[in-house]
Amino acid sequence: MVGHGLEKLLEKAVGPERAAEGVRLFRERYPEVAVEKSELMPDVPEVLERLSQDGHTMALASNKPAPFSRLILEAKGVGRYFRSFGGPDERTPPKPDPTMLLRMMEEAGAHASTTVVVGDMEVDAEMARAAGCRVVLLSGGSRSREELAEVDADGLLKRLLALPGWLAARRT
Repeated sequence: MVGHGLEKLLEKAVGPERAAEGVRLFRERYPEVAVEKSELMPDVPEVLERLSQDGHTMALASNKPAPFSRLILEAKGVGRYFRSFGGPDERTPPKPDPTMLLRMMEEAGAHASTTVVVGDMEVDAEMARAAGCRVVLLSGGSRSREELAEVDADGLLKRLLALPGWLAARRT
């Protein structure tokens, strides 16, 4: 049920009539457990270091509110690799709407032709395409490789370790 934002997840989980209370309770408790209950995908620190050394500017677009993403990634020791963190808020709808991606690209002076979205769900690909960007998907998140093979993407990787090579082969 993940991927479309907390509100939609809770509507599915507890019903629309109880979703607002569920969101409130979740946001109240989540800061206490977010770091402890979150794990990085395998090879994340090494790959982020390599991408940084290769000169890639990185930002994070998540359907998790940006302060939570920042909290988790800084606690896990990789927050420094990201120029910015985007997430839904009163001005920004959740993915697949491209607003957060377009805003981060504008702030970074990035162009769609040179931006690659790396994700693990169809909403990542939909957001990338809506912003005119390329997209590479990684299996190992909440979607299987078979599910991701059905998504419009420029690449589908089995392991994050393959990402630097994939990007280097397609650098424009």
